[in-house]
Amino acid sequence: MNIKIFIVPLILSIFSFVVIYLSLQLDTSPDIIVGDSMQARTFPIFLMVVNLVLTAILAFQFTKVYPKEIQLEKFPTWSSMLLFLVFYILVSVSGDMFVAIPVVMFLLGITWGQRKIWISLTNAIATPLLYFFFLIMCYR
Repeated sequence: MNIKIFIVPLILSIFSFVVIYLSLQLDTSPDIIVGDSMQARTFPIFLMVVNLVLTAILAFQFTKVYPKEIQLEKFPTWSSMLLFLVFYILVSVSGDMFVAIPVVMFLLGITWGQRKIWISLTNAIATPLLYFFFLIMCYR
């Protein structure tokens, strides 16, 4: 049995335990975030317990059947993951998701091969505007 196939379940398990540890460090959270019914630690802990159960199932499957070798993902997949980092940085710097969403949507369209830049730009601008107007209509 090859030990390197257990690297992914090990990384997922470490990530889950780190998230659970960090969630247990929160004493209380503002009512504006979680409301009156739930503490901020409840959902991440539940989600990570589910993640740990699924990781255990994955590791068990690896012991029964050796997984096939897969090819590495191509550039658009990795660049899409980097765009999540760009989104986080833009939201942190600007403090507004409505600034970050169009930028990331435009870059995502270009990354995945949209040749007509105006289509990608139109989608990037129209989607947050439609969402904003939908919110206004719902809260009237």
